[in-house]
Amino acid sequence: MDIRSLRKNKESHLAAAPAEEKQYLTFTLNQELFAVVIHNIKEIIEYAGVTEVPLMPRFIHGVINMRGAVVPVIDLAVRLGKGSSQIGRRSCVVILEVFFANEYHDIGVLVDSVNEVIEIAAAKIESPPEFGAKVRSEFIAGIGSINEQFVIILDVNHALSLGEMAELVDEPLKLSLEHYPTHDMHEQ
Repeated sequence: MDIRSLRKNKESHLAAAPAEEKQYLTFTLNQELFAVVIHNIKEIIEYAGVTEVPLMPRFIHGVINMRGAVVPVIDLAVRLGKGSSQIGRRSCVVILEVFFANEYHDIGVLVDSVNEVIEIAAAKIESPPEFGAKVRSEFIAGIGSINEQFVIILDVNHALSLGEMAELVDEPLKLSLEHYPTHDMHEQ
């Protein structure tokens, strides 16, 4: 999928569109429909495998090399508490730009399939539910309605919070280091 043409189309459309209408990329995870605002998307690539990193939490699927840069790939289904993604012929990695510590960082998210870019009017988006949602409410920017179907619009900066994920990564490392007592080699 050519993201440059999507962005050019988005920019020209935004100039003519009412401010309350935004474009979203829709995708599926475990047969549920999700969306992210198109301006968070940097690139969409076909899933071609990852390099696994030892001692990482389950939601970190691995890393990929993107033009010389190491980009972490998050199994978004695991991060959202929906079980592991099943890799299929339509699996993709969506590269998102996430804002953290006053700069943008690239993060890949593994999704079952990418659907389409759609426009959703602000009037068709409801606030996230306070309870009963299958996803943490702070991860949800809103619930959109498309042709009688609901789509969960993710808040990328919360769902992929680098600060929170770093804390989750540090925890298993601390636990694994507790199993190995430190000895000073000079004491022997």
